[in-house]
Amino acid sequence: MVDRSDVEAAAALVEGRVRETPVIAVEGADLGVPGQLSLKLELHQHTGSFKPRGAFNRMLQGSLPSAGVIAASGGNHGLAVAYAARSLGVPAEVFVPVTASPVKVQRLAGLGAQVRQVGQHYAEALAASTQRAGETGALVVHAYDQPEVVAGQGTVGRELERQVDGIDTVLVAVGGGGLVSGIASWFGGSVRVVAVEPEQIPTLHSALKAGRPVDIEVGGIATDSLGARRIGEIAFDTARRTEVVSVLVRDEDLVRARRLLWSELRVAAELGGAAALAALVGGAYVPQPGERVAVIICGGNTDPSDLGPAAPH
Repeated sequence: MVDRSDVEAAAALVEGRVRETPVIAVEGADLGVPGQLSLKLELHQHTGSFKPRGAFNRMLQGSLPSAGVIAASGGNHGLAVAYAARSLGVPAEVFVPVTASPVKVQRLAGLGAQVRQVGQHYAEALAASTQRAGETGALVVHAYDQPEVVAGQGTVGRELERQVDGIDTVLVAVGGGGLVSGIASWFGGSVRVVAVEPEQIPTLHSALKAGRPVDIEVGGIATDSLGARRIGEIAFDTARRTEVVSVLVRDEDLVRARRLLWSELRVAAELGGAAALAALVGGAYVPQPGERVAVIICGGNTDPSDLGPAAPH
């Protein structure tokens, strides 16, 4: 279990290595939703997502092996691990599926990681990375299901609480569940946490319905960032313990939310990064009058060339 004290310890450890990302206040009407919103722009974190928080916390727990670190990723976690490894002076090997975004694969190589593309989905890359770690002795930095990684991601919630007074609800995108479980661990049920998943990748939603983590089919347009096949054990346990609310969004709502972020705010999010906002845009989550809602815009590793011409005016 990860709790508030673990997140506090992570914050002390990663201080100076990750950025405090900004929060912007937005009139919901500008985006076609009611009320006022606070958008936390984690896409402005190093490597374009929240992921360095967990990667650094995992890697700073003790001395690192000479073989360095190894990770499996849809892209964003790999970028974070590669960045942290370069900062700490150790080698990194990152396994990604062949469906990973070319933008992310190119950046991984640019950060000095040895990139291996295996399988169609994250689960296949994970299996290959686990086997490789056994051969090399490298430190495994899991994308979402290690306590140190979850505690590091929880510093997003800790930071948000200090930036915005009186939050009622936080909307968070979910893939494997590291971010949502970290934030929920920080708030411990004192703030409503809403987990937002694409309809075609309902890892947490399916687990809560089944009463345990289960494998799902992975599909849709956000697989490169939210394409886990099964929710993490830590995320599942935390979601039940802190009464996380689970909602699903359509692919068309992801597209619309991403375009609205660009057209109205000039925020270039990736599809998974816009998922939390998509819950409001598509009506999967409807705030009560006066409800103070924070939205985590969690990633921006995208090709922005399709934003301008297609965006509404």
